[in-house]
Amino acid sequence: MTFAESGGAEGPVPAARPAPERGRRSLAPLLAVCAGYFMVILDVTIINVAAPVIGRELSVSVTGIQWITDGYTLAFAGFLMTGGALGDRLGNRRVFGWGVVVFVASSAGCAFAPNARFLVAARVVEGVGAALIVPGSLALLQQAYPAPAARARAFGLWGSMAGVAASAGPLLGGLLVSTVGWRWVFLINLPVGVACLALTLRHVAPSSRDAGRALDWPAQCAVVATAALLTAALNEAGRRGWTDPAVLAGAGLAVLAAAVFALRERLARSPALPLDLLRSRAMSGGAVIGLLFNFGFYGMVFTASLDFQRRRGLSALETGAALFPAVAMTMFASALSGRLSRRTGDRPLVVSGMLLAALGLAGWAVAGPDAGYPLLVPPMMAAGFGTSFALTGSTATVMGAAPPGYPGVASALFNTTRQIGSATGVALGGSLLSMGAGSGGGLRAGMAAGALAYLVAAGLARLCVPAGPRKP
Repeated sequence: MTFAESGGAEGPVPAARPAPERGRRSLAPLLAVCAGYFMVILDVTIINVAAPVIGRELSVSVTGIQWITDGYTLAFAGFLMTGGALGDRLGNRRVFGWGVVVFVASSAGCAFAPNARFLVAARVVEGVGAALIVPGSLALLQQAYPAPAARARAFGLWGSMAGVAASAGPLLGGLLVSTVGWRWVFLINLPVGVACLALTLRHVAPSSRDAGRALDWPAQCAVVATAALLTAALNEAGRRGWTDPAVLAGAGLAVLAAAVFALRERLARSPALPLDLLRSRAMSGGAVIGLLFNFGFYGMVFTASLDFQRRRGLSALETGAALFPAVAMTMFASALSGRLSRRTGDRPLVVSGMLLAALGLAGWAVAGPDAGYPLLVPPMMAAGFGTSFALTGSTATVMGAAPPGYPGVASALFNTTRQIGSATGVALGGSLLSMGAGSGGGLRAGMAAGALAYLVAAGLARLCVPAGPRKP
């Protein structure tokens, strides 16, 4: 039996669990979904400590290193809407499973890449696989745990898995690079992917599908173009300068592509992102909050990784250990916020998390580029804890605002904006480092930009995130 043939509403599923076990809300669907999400987030953080080493071995400039990181995130961001639409059309379990297959195959391609261009291309394909995995992950959790309280716990654990992956990434990446080599940073995905696919086929129930929903390919292409052009402009700004005609042209074309997307969605008979969804303050505001906190957090991790290795002279393993205070906090914060939100509601947690993260990055900017490492630990912990503390609430806000039949689109919107935030944070941070090479001014500017993004997110949360505890 092939994967495409397995799936209930998506095909017969002889191996699916019996209904009584599903009624007890088994943890098996959560484990299956989280295994896939673990791979996706691990590849976001594990590459940060490996990228400088890859750059040296493959003779890649700082701009090239940015593309090794951003090739993944921009494809991830650009194709998330496609992944969400395909999930709603073909069934989220099927698309999730195919995403795992694509991700594992492209990870093998990254591991055996003979040169930088091949590696960037394989990273782009890997990002496409991630874009098929993530929208289905949230939609499958919403399907498996329909009660609001159970869903809140599942989203909290889903966010905690992101924290575990984010925490493991720098240390695991540094350990692998320092021992068996950077190619194992990608080979580690193979056993995780195989386990995820096996759990999905056996334990995740078939999901509904709407075969009549058309895919809006012009809109999908406009999203990809917007993400790619914006990321390219920010990446090249560090090498060419902010006023270079190519940089200005890329930024202008990104704005044009975004306008084309909005126009297409207004005129399309079956839009990829119905504009009525964006009229929901919770939906659109929650998506922008996701963009801003990913911009701040992943921009911080990337710029700190480069600064620790290039200016402070740390090894990959030492860099992973140095970043651990930032990412370790994420594994606790998501689970804690999932529990607290049932009593306090999401708004206080999102607002307080964003303010704490803003305080952390502002503290780093004020401390200066040559501050002793102990002074950087509290800012890193504040940024990591605050970002993850807000993740569960913002996720629940967006998914709770999704109308019936659109969980995949809502998940795709939220994760598209988050990955655009990651890509632009990395691109801007790398460019600022390049322009302030040797002085440390670029690092301070990057941290200040992240702090500002967190402050704006806190203000949006007060306006957009619903108040009051969730109903059981």
